Amino acid sequence: MSVLPVAAVSAVTPTTTLQQTAATTDSTGAGFSSVLQGVEQVQQLQSNTDSLAVQAVTGDLDDVHDYTIAAAKSSTALELTAALRNKAVDAFTEIMRMQA
Repeated sequence: MSVLPVAAVSAVTPTTTLQQTAATTDSTGAGFSSVLQGVEQVQQLQSNTDSLAVQAVTGDLDDVHDYTIAAAKSSTALELTAALRNKAVDAFTEIMRMQA
């Protein structure tokens, strides 16, 4: 069994320059705005679930499945939001640890 030699490693060429990367960053805060819109949507899902729960308790809700689906949606959205927040806090903590 013959072993072939490894070819020399050439220099890595960047795919984008620093100026191109800096030019594409969003400095208007639209990224943070979209996060806030996502949180607002979670709040709307929860308020919809709350109103359907009140309708179910008072007997005004025709189909209980509507409440069940809304409760599952709002629960899943809240769990996802909490997981994203935890990941963001972990990333911030890691960055602060690297700077120390």
